Amino acid sequence: MQTTLRSDLTFDGIGLHLGQAARVTLRPAPADHGIVFRRVDLPGRPRVPARWDSVIAAPLNTRIQSEAGVSVSTIEHLMAALAGCGVHNLLVDVDGPEVPILDGSAARFVTGLLRTGIQRLDAPLRVIEVLAPVTVQMGDAQARLDPAPILSISFEIAFADAAIGHQRKTLNLANGTFARELCDCRTFCRADDVTAMRERGLALGGSYDNAVVVDGAQVLSPGGLRRADEAVRHKMLDALGDLYTAGAPILGAYSGQRAGHAVTNALLQALFARPDAWAWRTCDADIGAHLPGVGLTLADLPAVA
Repeated sequence: MQTTLRSDLTFDGIGLHLGQAARVTLRPAPADHGIVFRRVDLPGRPRVPARWDSVIAAPLNTRIQSEAGVSVSTIEHLMAALAGCGVHNLLVDVDGPEVPILDGSAARFVTGLLRTGIQRLDAPLRVIEVLAPVTVQMGDAQARLDPAPILSISFEIAFADAAIGHQRKTLNLANGTFARELCDCRTFCRADDVTAMRERGLALGGSYDNAVVVDGAQVLSPGGLRRADEAVRHKMLDALGDLYTAGAPILGAYSGQRAGHAVTNALLQALFARPDAWAWRTCDADIGAHLPGVGLTLADLPAVA
């Protein structure tokens, strides 16, 4: 069955890239509403659907934009939390152009969702079943979707900095895996990149409180890493959030090598351009039992959440 939140839920913080104060309020929505953002700071409170065909090119984050040109940036961590907790319908009020970054992970979003409670709706859930392999390549980055009975994510990264190096991980995203294994993993960057990003008007709200910063073999952020492979886990978190712009849970195996937001969006575009590669499927009891978020409780969360 489809779901929504039981009541409103608000988060305050700053936007990672613009450095502006930001507030986001998640509001319950009816069946078949989907995830829709609303810019409450603008006249008429324009809405932007969180869908793959609303995603536009943006550096280092996922940005959605309406046909009228209204946009919301850095939605990927919130989208990952919604996917990982199994929330299908929501109106997301945001009072500016960017979702707050919080601690750079999805942990606070997940904790808030579970504490507020998730409401089942009297409506069947449809999922997107991958029927044939689809691959996209952009430079040295690649992403692929293959048929599979449940959602899994496999990711591989390689950085010269010894604090990250070469990392690879695969996870079955059924039930509470996202909350247990990925939700607390923070965005990361190299120290050499921080100045360059700020010269481009990016990461103005970035700090050691909301990102892991590495310099060679050193982790500069106080407290170090939450997990030895936190970097690749965060890339998996991002991928889950970007995949959720498909508009429904996906049954398929995602694999990414050096892939970022643009690559995953290109993969969804390639998938939906091929009618033979996917199909809607009504969720039955067996499928529903293995979706992300099913059976998830606060006890499943890492201590940092």
